[in-house]
Amino acid sequence: MLFRHTARRALLVGTFALFAVFASLAPVHLRAQDDDTSKPEQHGRKYKAPPVTSHIEVTVVKGFNKKPIDGAHVVFHPVKDGEDEGTLEIKTHPDGKAAIDVIPTGSQVRIQVIADGFATYADDYVISEASREITIAMIRPRAQISTYVDNSGKPSQMQPGVQVPIRPKKTAPATTTPGSSSTTDSSGSTGSGSSTSTPPPDSSSTSGSKPQQ
Repeated sequence: MLFRHTARRALLVGTFALFAVFASLAPVHLRAQDDDTSKPEQHGRKYKAPPVTSHIEVTVVKGFNKKPIDGAHVVFHPVKDGEDEGTLEIKTHPDGKAAIDVIPTGSQVRIQVIADGFATYADDYVISEASREITIAMIRPRAQISTYVDNSGKPSQMQPGVQVPIRPKKTAPATTTPGSSSTTDSSGSTGSGSSTSTPPPDSSSTSGSKPQQ
């Protein structure tokens, strides 16, 4: 019985001792955390914050009926401070829209749109705001500019798609059977070389008979 009380007392004393040790170390640990937060964050390499980007939404429609064009290729070519940022290409959705969020704010962007059956569109835009909406109306291909003929505003004569050149067809030469030849007389009739000719009339026969004396 005495041993049990002694063991319980020793356990309580050890618990209080551990509590005292943890209580004495806690202020030191908190003080160390406070010191770390006061120092600026250190990086292993030179850190460069990413540039601020803008949200650009391009809507591609048909110029003659304003309906959206699905699957059109929209190419973004941004340039900022004389530095080429590369090109990005996305396709329009069924509603004719294509959105992008990685163009740096303040860039000059060349937007190019390519769609089947329409003339290629290209224009430059300066993106200075956080969000920009652009609507592009596509037109049919136009005739090429010529110094001899005024083709301004005229539609293209070539159909969309791959153009196949039209070449004249070659006529096959007439085939003849060996051993036979065809001749043409003055009347235009043709005859075979194997045909027989009519013998000349006999000299003894005359068209008119002389009366006997």
